[in-house]
Amino acid sequence: MAQSRLLLLVICISVLQFGYGHPSRSKKAVPARQRDTATEDEDTRTQIDKLWQEVNSLKEMQALQTVCLRGIKAHRKCYLLSEQAKHYHEANEDCIAQGVTLAIPRDINQNDELTDYVKRSSPASKDFWIGITDIVKEGQYVDVNSLPVTFFHWDRSKRELTGGKRESCVALSLAAQGKWHDGVCRSQKKYICEYLIP
Repeated sequence: MAQSRLLLLVICISVLQFGYGHPSRSKKAVPARQRDTATEDEDTRTQIDKLWQEVNSLKEMQALQTVCLRGIKAHRKCYLLSEQAKHYHEANEDCIAQGVTLAIPRDINQNDELTDYVKRSSPASKDFWIGITDIVKEGQYVDVNSLPVTFFHWDRSKRELTGGKRESCVALSLAAQGKWHDGVCRSQKKYICEYLIP
């Protein structure tokens, strides 16, 4: 459906673009008939711009659908697990390069969905970076957008729940059934990117 709409828009753009002449660039007095043509050309350009915006929007939606098919869709978000392990900051940059963020579970349901997804997708991996840190101030956790975090799911079996000063990046742990722990940001772990569905 989206592909047929995309094809129709491209055809319309081509017809509009090549079906009309370009206005004269001279500064002489322009007869009323030519002014009408110039106005029509402007209207046509406006229509073409709007069509290109719609084409780009359709491309974005198609890309998002592809991501959702490869990952999992839950709570108006799509999650996609990385294929390779990276340092926290590299993982964050990779998600940003895709126009998204590291996953940020906002409640127990989202956390459980992520846990189930990574269990199915990468059962041999132990920990996964999520988009939460206390890098700026020890013990004050923020997400990758610098917003305070209100939901936590710490692994209470750890002696020091939130790690020490060296441990500032949060990982979701399969070994702890989806609970979190602080990790050393330079550690290599797989990670989960989060795509918002408009």
